[in-house]
Amino acid sequence: MKFTAPILAAALQLAGAASAQSEAEIAANLERYWSYGGSDPVYPTPAEGQGLGDWKSAYEKARALVDQMTDAEKNNITYGFDSTTRCSGMSGSVPRVGFPGMCFQDAGNGVRNTELVNGYASGVHVGAAWNRDLTYQRGHYMGAEFKRKGVNVALGPLVGPVGRVAKGGRNWEGFSADPWLGGVLVGDTVRGMQENVIACVKHLIANEQETRRMPPSRLENSHNQSLSTNIDDKTMHELYLWAFQDAVKAGAGSMMCSYNRINNSYGCQNSKSMNGLLKGELGFQGFVVTDWGAQYTGIASAKSGLDVVMPSSEYWENGTLATAVRNGSLASTRLNDMATRIVATWYKYAERENPGHGIPADLTAPHDPVDARDPKSKDTIFQGAVEGHVLVKNTNNALPLNKPRILSLFGYDAIAQSSTTLTPDAGTWVAGLSNALTYPNGTAVDSGILQYMFLGSADPWAIGPGVALNGTMITGGGSGATTPAYIDAPFDAFQRQAREDNTVLTWDFVSQNPAPNAASDACIVFINEASAEGWDRPHLADPYSDTLVENVASKCKNTMVVIHNAGIRLVDRWINNDNITAVIFAHLPGQDSGGALVDIMYGKQSPSGRLPYTVAKNESDYGALLDPQMPDRDYNGWYPQSNFTEGVYIDYKAFEKEGIEPRYAFGYGLTYTDFTYSGLDIEVSSGADKAYIPPGTEIQEGGLPSLWDVVATVNCTVENTGKVAAKEVAQLYLGIPGGPAKVLRGFDKQLIEPGKTSSFTFELARRDLSTWDVEKQTWGLQSGDYIVYVGKSVLDIQLTGELTI
Repeated sequence: MKFTAPILAAALQLAGAASAQSEAEIAANLERYWSYGGSDPVYPTPAEGQGLGDWKSAYEKARALVDQMTDAEKNNITYGFDSTTRCSGMSGSVPRVGFPGMCFQDAGNGVRNTELVNGYASGVHVGAAWNRDLTYQRGHYMGAEFKRKGVNVALGPLVGPVGRVAKGGRNWEGFSADPWLGGVLVGDTVRGMQENVIACVKHLIANEQETRRMPPSRLENSHNQSLSTNIDDKTMHELYLWAFQDAVKAGAGSMMCSYNRINNSYGCQNSKSMNGLLKGELGFQGFVVTDWGAQYTGIASAKSGLDVVMPSSEYWENGTLATAVRNGSLASTRLNDMATRIVATWYKYAERENPGHGIPADLTAPHDPVDARDPKSKDTIFQGAVEGHVLVKNTNNALPLNKPRILSLFGYDAIAQSSTTLTPDAGTWVAGLSNALTYPNGTAVDSGILQYMFLGSADPWAIGPGVALNGTMITGGGSGATTPAYIDAPFDAFQRQAREDNTVLTWDFVSQNPAPNAASDACIVFINEASAEGWDRPHLADPYSDTLVENVASKCKNTMVVIHNAGIRLVDRWINNDNITAVIFAHLPGQDSGGALVDIMYGKQSPSGRLPYTVAKNESDYGALLDPQMPDRDYNGWYPQSNFTEGVYIDYKAFEKEGIEPRYAFGYGLTYTDFTYSGLDIEVSSGADKAYIPPGTEIQEGGLPSLWDVVATVNCTVENTGKVAAKEVAQLYLGIPGGPAKVLRGFDKQLIEPGKTSSFTFELARRDLSTWDVEKQTWGLQSGDYIVYVGKSVLDIQLTGELTI
């Protein structure tokens, strides 16, 4: 691509007249940065959604309704309008034909910014639980709450970012840094949610950092672009698209395109990702909606596969699309397809007469409350909170606690926030991250940084806080935050338990250098590691909290540390301290935080969480994937690039490739018992087609149906050789010929009583054994020997065998 004179002039002006480089060198460098990779154009949008699978009835009704609309009315339902509710977005309506529009509402971890809803565990906590049944149930009950509030589209779950960048600000909203685990859990979540509401899976695609996710174009005279995530075709399929494919297979009704550029084309005008990958290759039947304010072109975005714009559209309003149809710049079939996809999804999952009726615009004004909670959800919410806790250290069985005489409790994270008042102007609950915008020394974050966090328009080198000092952290911050009905903080739960056990509690939740009672049976330190939409994390271990832990451990020989962490948290500054006997990654458990923690620490349930990411010993172990890509402070900053040259090698795959020993491996977690593995059995399905190219050509939801054909089955036996009942998470990894040393391809979680055994079965589909063939543009089933690993984590392998294709 050649540059026009104005673009070159702008680059020269940005570089500065004093630059030693020649104009030709600057132009060549700029072109190299801007044109790396390149996103292939894919036009037109695949033919109007065919109503594949169980979409047929919804599409028939949608076509009948859309046929009654004028082009102006079809145009009207493709973008958002102001609303009398507090819905995050409200699409246009056509009352004349009976279409009332749709309420779009945050988010993937529960209904946000309203009353009488529950605060569920966040995505990373669900990932750490490794429990498919709980994941499905959580999705079901969350979806039902959205429905009772009059919501049509729940803006979640999230599988992008995957977690490429260790400090990624929104990693906590997703399930795991492994695409297979994330894919399984997003599929279960979508199936559960869509019993009651449309699930909107986000963000398509490769929105792996918050830094420069948006162009800072809101600044006057600025024409800078957002970050371009540059990905090769093989990596796109094997890593970043993987979980989205599972979501489509599960019937996802909506997808949200991202702010960032993908191979230098904006996500919401990227024809390759929307027309080519999503609607073409994966057979997606629903509609694509922008992230809020992520539309940067008009007719071009419609041609590229975009269907809905939120929260409004300066490009599509005032009948622009209808005009484009009349003058021939947009095909009438494309406008019909947009409207039909919207209405079909509404019919299939969320036909409502009064969208947003349970989400009043101002909760401080008189209104009729709508209670969305189901009493039956309580067990799921509580158990989901329990199972996402990961015990990573337990020296000499320091846990579980057994009616201690004196307990000393320390740390800012033990108590609930001082206020959960709703602020009508901001529209956010003052809880968790919302009122925690402070640095570790307690000073407030300045307005300029807040401007960047939420508008992408201030200094991109500024960073947000790393800890939430003013109360326990049950969720991350931003649009994915939860709104709790209550907060059962750790201190609340420990007081209840102390009353039952006749334990004396002493506490200091203010000092960084508290004085423990010398007679304490144990000292428990509560800290957190915060993260939120809008900024990437400044560190993976904040010095304020580490100093607090060291100070307590220097005075107490039985110090236990509980970390509510929104993602990876390093512990090597103090983990080898002999006085630190137990460490729990408590993640983001939602409103039942305290009670769930007490169940674990007192042995009412054995911990069963496992890490859905890798914890390093040092930040440097993450290499180039530690920090977000920062824009250069010269002309290259106009077109910032992030080249994903590592391919699929992120998280544990990167650690194994580089021979780096982690502090805690992917899949790691302790229990209060021991398990022994035996009896590995591997069987290749006799009737399975083992040809290199998957059979069939007809695309269904999720792509070629044959990709889900079972090719092999692996069985093993696990015995509980300890003294207490506990849940084991058996994990299956494959060594695929020509691929990484190990890739997760199966897991199962079962409760096993002491002295009992249980059988674990893993079915391996064709896709699980395949790699993406760039030349043939399909999944290829490799012939040869696959190494099968079954164990307790990616590094704690108990059984090994071979599977031959």
